[in-house]
Amino acid sequence: MRKSLPILLALFLAACSGVHKKGGYFEDDGPPKRASVDIASIDDAVPRAEPLSEYGNRPYVVHGRAYYPLKDANGYKERGIASWYGKKFHGRRTSSGEPYDMYAMTAAHKTLPLPSYVQVQNLKNGRSVIVRVNDRGPFIDNRIIDLSFSAATKLGIVGTGTGIVQVAVVGAGTTEFSEPTPAPSGRTHAPLRLYLQLGAFTNHENADNLRSRLRPAQLGPIFITSEAQGSVRMFRVRVGPLASVAESDRLVQRAMEYGIADAHIVIE
Repeated sequence: MRKSLPILLALFLAACSGVHKKGGYFEDDGPPKRASVDIASIDDAVPRAEPLSEYGNRPYVVHGRAYYPLKDANGYKERGIASWYGKKFHGRRTSSGEPYDMYAMTAAHKTLPLPSYVQVQNLKNGRSVIVRVNDRGPFIDNRIIDLSFSAATKLGIVGTGTGIVQVAVVGAGTTEFSEPTPAPSGRTHAPLRLYLQLGAFTNHENADNLRSRLRPAQLGPIFITSEAQGSVRMFRVRVGPLASVAESDRLVQRAMEYGIADAHIVIE
């Protein structure tokens, strides 16, 4: 029997309703008590040409926000926060109609075509994996990708619940992927910096007005950056650098209380 996209999303949205107080995985979720397979022996996903999911690539709405899946993901690359999901959803149907397997090298993404393949690199330790995107999400806390338990384990983010990553699309038949950035060590690597971006404008006065309006929010020192993009100069209103992902989550919620619905994390 065919499932409509709303039904598939409803099955997954339970995974997006809250976060475990002590980690980054969802309420009542987490790792298995004892893994039934040797995670180290699980190979990365191998990119291959596949037909797109009939229902998983339609526009959809979650928590009042509309999402429009990409028709072509060539060249997609983004830095942000990764989370993961595990035993609670093992065997449940994904947005592409396939059962979720926490031991497979898969992931969920809000707009990438289903299925597609991405290289995910942990920017703190340099570890890198290839996963197959076959689900929608995550829809909370400024996360850009939700990894399977196995993928999260290989990247070293199961314990912390989240990780700072770079996600880049790879295609079928690809034999050469982005060269992983060496893991930070000593003084030869600059530390990653997290910022909360509150808005971006082509007019400095608008950026300054937003900064003034948000001063009572007590988000921390708010500053404006300026950068030329072709013939346009962009003025970005930011807070940071931030000490942790947990701090960014707190500030995102605080910004939402002041009407900033699109605050997001920027990693430099």
